[in-house]
Amino acid sequence: MKPTLSTSAQRVQDALAVAGLTSRIVEYDVPARTSAEAAAVLGCTVAQIAKSLVFRAASGAPVLVIASGASRVDEAKVASVVGEAIGKADAAFVREVTGYAIGGIPPLAHAQALRTLIDRNLLRHETVYAAGGTPHAMFPIAPTDLVRVSGGALADTAP
Repeated sequence: MKPTLSTSAQRVQDALAVAGLTSRIVEYDVPARTSAEAAAVLGCTVAQIAKSLVFRAASGAPVLVIASGASRVDEAKVASVVGEAIGKADAAFVREVTGYAIGGIPPLAHAQALRTLIDRNLLRHETVYAAGGTPHAMFPIAPTDLVRVSGGALADTAP
């Protein structure tokens, strides 16, 4: 664990504080770019990882989907909720709209407002873990708080 937070992680920590949450971001020595890696570092189940995936709608608008690390995202279901086709976003688009690199995208404190969908499967857990701005940074959060601070709408995004 690192004694001080990186600039990106501190930005997320500050946003959590503004949102009234006491959750603390921890930056680990090893990166956790995948849900499996994060679960191994944290000692939790892969299902408890709240992965943040950015898609690009046909209109060009960004769509953030926060889903359980144990689930794939069904793009057709997301497109149905969004009302237009979606596709994977490239790394440059993700950094532009979120302000973060893939592998460390947090559920809040983005560079611009993102339409956000949160998979209902995350509500099955008392605590989930989200990225805190870098692949090394993670924090625990109650799923209901995740919905609130992300401004997301609950949806069925898993196959």
